[in-house]
Amino acid sequence: MLLGLLTLLAGIGQRTIWAPSETFTASVPADAAAAPLTVIDQKLRTLHGGTVKIDIQGDGNFMLATGRPDDVSAWVGQTAHNTITGVSADEKSLTVEHTDGEGTAPNPAGSDLWVSNENASGELEYTWTPPADGDWSLLLASDGTKPAPASVSMTFPNDTSTPWAVPLMVLGGLLIVGGIVLALLSARRKDGEGDGGSSYARRARARNAGVQSQAPSSSSSKATMVAAGVAAVVLAGTGTAAQAATPSPSPSGTASSQPARDSAAAPVLLDAQFRRILEQVSSATDAADAAKDAAKLSDRVAGPELEIRTQNYKIRSQVGSYEPRMPVRSTKLLTTVVTSGRDWPRSVLAVTQGEGNVVPQILTLVQQSPRENYKLMETTPLQPGTTFPNISRGGTETLAPADKTGLLYSGEEAMSGLADRLTSADSPFKDKLVEGESSPYIADTLSYQAEVVKAGENGNFSFTHKVVPESTVVFRTSDGGALVLGRINFGFEGTPKAAGDKLSIGDDAAALAGGKETTTGMVLSFAESMAVYVPPAGSTDPMKLVAATRGLVGASFK
Repeated sequence: MLLGLLTLLAGIGQRTIWAPSETFTASVPADAAAAPLTVIDQKLRTLHGGTVKIDIQGDGNFMLATGRPDDVSAWVGQTAHNTITGVSADEKSLTVEHTDGEGTAPNPAGSDLWVSNENASGELEYTWTPPADGDWSLLLASDGTKPAPASVSMTFPNDTSTPWAVPLMVLGGLLIVGGIVLALLSARRKDGEGDGGSSYARRARARNAGVQSQAPSSSSSKATMVAAGVAAVVLAGTGTAAQAATPSPSPSGTASSQPARDSAAAPVLLDAQFRRILEQVSSATDAADAAKDAAKLSDRVAGPELEIRTQNYKIRSQVGSYEPRMPVRSTKLLTTVVTSGRDWPRSVLAVTQGEGNVVPQILTLVQQSPRENYKLMETTPLQPGTTFPNISRGGTETLAPADKTGLLYSGEEAMSGLADRLTSADSPFKDKLVEGESSPYIADTLSYQAEVVKAGENGNFSFTHKVVPESTVVFRTSDGGALVLGRINFGFEGTPKAAGDKLSIGDDAAALAGGKETTTGMVLSFAESMAVYVPPAGSTDPMKLVAATRGLVGASFK
């Protein structure tokens, strides 16, 4: 009974006073090398299952960013950095690997690659939760020039299983019961020995004297049965406990509670990321439009849109009636198109129709490299009577302009066909590329060019539409077709028919050319932002112009 009590208390002790701690904390060793950046590997988040908490202490301001592992690696690039990869065998230290490289980096704060960005001063307590499915790493830095905070500790859930607790408690209970049974049997035997003086009892003992030394007593037999039963229960209890216990991953992180997802198929932006970027683009263009100051565009606008808006401001500063460019809105976000391709440059689309947008507008944003932010390259209003093609919001494939896989035409063929269609009324693409109901762009362009030629008594006029190849972006649509976006340069050239003849240009062009009349000739340049839907291979449908606009970007005299 005493042995049973001790065994029972040992089992209870494993669940109480000797129970393992629910968490354990490991820290970066004090002798770890300094570096401007510290990466916390994605596998630490699921190393022991459950929620991981991180405590960071440093001098001054620092930041902790969350991003896809490949994005974090791409941003770090060739910069010297530390990578926290695991936990030591004694679970007291974090394993840190140092990589030599460049001594400084740009400040990573505010990068479009980060889903979230925690800013702190002196200390940060952070609970590591994934913003979405898949793998996520962390990047710790001060400002890219100073060493990243060196005091980092991580608190993990601990393995609190006690597989011997239940077997010990069962064994202790059985030993106590066995002790009670043996005590009762011993008491009965003593009662029998109280009749030892009778002649019958003496004769019985005499008859059995020869066999008592060979056969165990009934109390001993029962004791053996109790011991065998206890052993069986212990073995069974141990097996049950072993099955119920959850195996803990090794400190090296080779095991994980969930299989890691391949981030290669993940969209390059989450919705919250996209909205944040779009708000910053909208704010930059609003500020520049209001001040007619192109310098305010540089952080968030580039390419054709920067060129068009810059010239628009210049013209409007001299011609008050000149129509401003359609505003860029982040509100009333109708849909987004995000590539799942992980290489750079990365292109994404937003379709918005906020205040001042007469029709929905396609916004094309491009990130040229990991350390650059997305910039607005084109704004293209949808053509009346057209429908934006269906494209998965969970991420879609982007194709090279020359890639015709599964398509009726490649992206570059589609843009070349459109350019030819805009140049010539008899283009072979006349029936291969159409507009929707009430869509006027192609018809209006051809009509305008014909009228200028017909009315040009004093001049000879010609028109060209040439694709800018590097601007072409192709997104796969849900039906297997594609949406092709890009820029076409629209050239308008005029030469006097005879010596002394004069050609006149409008006030808008005059603001760029520095005058209204010329006797030597003139050249006008427009940037056309276009979007064309290409059907999948095997379709008998024509391509369709989805969105189009143009803006004057140049005017000069010969």
